[in-house]
Amino acid sequence: MSETENPKTHPTSNAEKDPDDWTTGDETMTGAQASYLKTLSEEAGEPFDDTLTKADASKRIDALQEQTGRGK
Repeated sequence: MSETENPKTHPTSNAEKDPDDWTTGDETMTGAQASYLKTLSEEAGEPFDDTLTKADASKRIDALQEQTGRGK
């Protein structure tokens, strides 16, 4: 394994992983995701869906952050 492939030398590389590739992406969203998504949904005037998976919640958060100007 080269130094560029070692996760210890690049600890944030997993932060960029596509939610569709998450091994736990089909699990129920976390409490933190639900809380933040509810806040973003209210700010955007959009419905809050409490049945989203972790991966779908992450994608919805990204979309609502862009819509509301929050986050990134």
